[in-house]
Amino acid sequence: MTVSYAKDLPSGFSNRIERVAIVGAGGQIGKFLTEHLVKTGKHIITAITRPESTSTLPDGVNIVRVDYSSDDDTTLVNALCGQQALVITMAVTAPRDTSSKLIRAAAKAGVPYILPNYFGPDAANDSLCTDSFLAERRDAIVSEITTLGVSSYFLLVCNFWYEFSLGGGSNRYGFDFTNNTLVLFDGGNVRINTTTFPQCGRAVAALLSLKELPDDENDKSPTLSQFRNSPVYISSFCLTQLDMFKSVKRVTGTTDADWTITHESAKQRWEEGKVELLKGNFGAFVKTLYSRIFVPGTGDGDYESSRGTHNDMLGLPVEDLNEATRVAVRMGKNGEVDH
Repeated sequence: MTVSYAKDLPSGFSNRIERVAIVGAGGQIGKFLTEHLVKTGKHIITAITRPESTSTLPDGVNIVRVDYSSDDDTTLVNALCGQQALVITMAVTAPRDTSSKLIRAAAKAGVPYILPNYFGPDAANDSLCTDSFLAERRDAIVSEITTLGVSSYFLLVCNFWYEFSLGGGSNRYGFDFTNNTLVLFDGGNVRINTTTFPQCGRAVAALLSLKELPDDENDKSPTLSQFRNSPVYISSFCLTQLDMFKSVKRVTGTTDADWTITHESAKQRWEEGKVELLKGNFGAFVKTLYSRIFVPGTGDGDYESSRGTHNDMLGLPVEDLNEATRVAVRMGKNGEVDH
């Protein structure tokens, strides 16, 4: 790939991303991305929201209301004109064609960078994505952006969100904080990467705050352009279910005796869920998705060991596990995660 340098571009070229549009700015992950983008003080943030949205957004965020369902994309394209990056965050319940509409509108508006609606397991691990029923979505996103030929993309590999997954019931990380039950998959010793909401926010803000291009051939500092069309690997913790359980017991002041612990095979859970999904039971998706990452012997959940992470390059902090666990316990007990 030919490397471009800032010194070779016309006078007036600003070697950084100044204008960022975000869809889903008030959502579960979107609010953290927006918060940390605003905190950098380096960007003009435009939140593209639905007309009926009542989300509260940070001061200083520009709001443009757009009806995504409309076949006429004129308003959406106008909202994206002049933007240098588009961040898309939407719930899995969003209409399947919404992401495509946003990507196509970004191409018409000439947006050079897109962070699409992919936050999760290693996007470069084809077998994992296929087994987890994520490959189709990943491939559709990448194909559309690539075929349009206008924007570059980044895929944020963060595995599952820690607070959301720990507090999300037994089909995620095995914990049910309402009933104090724990399902250990294969003894609870499979190590995986997992990332908090704030760490995802810091990562995206740091990524979009990098210089776009190296100044010249002697500039070896990190740049946004080096991540074009590739995964960005981040993580908060690399740990097992048993590591999570130790933190849960510290935070809640409980012992093993306070918990009902059962044991299951992750591979069997995944195979059972896969059968249900293929029958059309979408309710089995969460069980299937999470069980696959815990299948022993694959190492698929621990991308840190095989690929490393970009934490240091992006200046991400080492986080407090117990503090993140406290948030997860609260979310689980208060029903803040849809099981």
